[in-house]
Amino acid sequence: MDRRKFIKNTSLGAAAVSVGAVSSGMTASSYSRIIGANDRIFIAIAGLGRRLDAFLEPVSLKSSNVELLYLCDVMKSQREKAASRFAPLLDYKPKMENDIRKVLADQRVDALINATPDHWHAPGTWMALKAGKHVYVEKPCSHNPREGELLVAYQEKYGKLVQMGNQQRSAPESIEIIGEIHRGIIGDPYKAVAFYANTRGEVPVATSALVPEGLDWELYQGPAPRKPYMHNTWDYNWHWYGWDYGTAETGNNASHELDIGRWALQVVYPDKVENESAKRHFLNDGWTMYDTMDATMYFPGNKIIKWDGKSRNGHFTYGADRGTIIYGTEGTVFVNRSGYKLYNRGGRLIRERKSGGQEAGTALGGGGDMSTLHVVNFFDAIRGKAELRSPIREGSISQMLTHYPNIASRIGKGFEVDSATGRIYDRDAMRLWSRDYEPGWEPDL
Repeated sequence: MDRRKFIKNTSLGAAAVSVGAVSSGMTASSYSRIIGANDRIFIAIAGLGRRLDAFLEPVSLKSSNVELLYLCDVMKSQREKAASRFAPLLDYKPKMENDIRKVLADQRVDALINATPDHWHAPGTWMALKAGKHVYVEKPCSHNPREGELLVAYQEKYGKLVQMGNQQRSAPESIEIIGEIHRGIIGDPYKAVAFYANTRGEVPVATSALVPEGLDWELYQGPAPRKPYMHNTWDYNWHWYGWDYGTAETGNNASHELDIGRWALQVVYPDKVENESAKRHFLNDGWTMYDTMDATMYFPGNKIIKWDGKSRNGHFTYGADRGTIIYGTEGTVFVNRSGYKLYNRGGRLIRERKSGGQEAGTALGGGGDMSTLHVVNFFDAIRGKAELRSPIREGSISQMLTHYPNIASRIGKGFEVDSATGRIYDRDAMRLWSRDYEPGWEPDL
């Protein structure tokens, strides 16, 4: 079977092969208004940066039966680049638009792919829900804990589907081995170590600068409080220039691996969080966040999830650049985007399955088979052919496992958590539960 047929068949059979699938969160009334099984879905993509390649294949596949109405970005060059990337794949031209609000006002748009910077993920999603659109929102689905709560509330109020873009939830190999873990293949799973190692280099020191030609700086800031433009802010380095727009490496990449650990251990919120983090490399460059983190979260049932994040040290402590190790009473599993390895309690390799896919590891942006499967699953769920792999109620819980270490890093101490609600007991930590919004951009729930 060739690769495209595999993607099509796997996605259409998602409901049948899903292991531990969760409810999509749709109400009975909204389900009755679902798009027909064979109807074309009209979509828009907002945010045309480094994740663009992840959407080329699923949008252009004939089996997806979607029409791309809009390519939206606040930077003119990004819109032009995206149009050129899609041109060989489509027999029509999507409209290029600067303002997401104009896109959402178009009643023809059924669904939004939200791949904007982190500070836009939740606000852009709830704006789309209010406009009657389904949403595929890239990770992190929220900039702070309160936004995760709000996304669930908006989804429930407006009854549309929201898929979080943690695409490993759609990897057949991950689905297979997590299902086996749940059925006892390694006994009782008690600990997961999620990790990431990269060799990010120096970044410029941010200095006052003119707004780059073609950039709508006002709209780029959107829900964030206004501030003057600083050199190199709008492009990828916004991840490391403070907390106005980004969520540091933990929000950027731990979203994937910590989700796998939580999925495997079948835990929800921790009851205690510990953290050690600091900027360890290129101490005089413009990077203002930590670049190295070691965090531990303790869960009810004597279960633990650890995060070992090294943004600028490429040492493969665990034999790979990223992944999750799940320890059980009778064995161990290593799983990442390339597949999995199953070991017995003695450490002997019992079984290995490789994905054979092309999903990027630590390369910027990425895209590949898992992303295609995850986006196509979103399209199929809109048509009622599948359940979402990562509905926002599930995704927002996993996202909390990135917010806790970030908050602990910012206040310089660990804290205890109410494992029933996810709320933090520490007053200093709770001051970071939400954020300030630019007047007129506040959530209305």
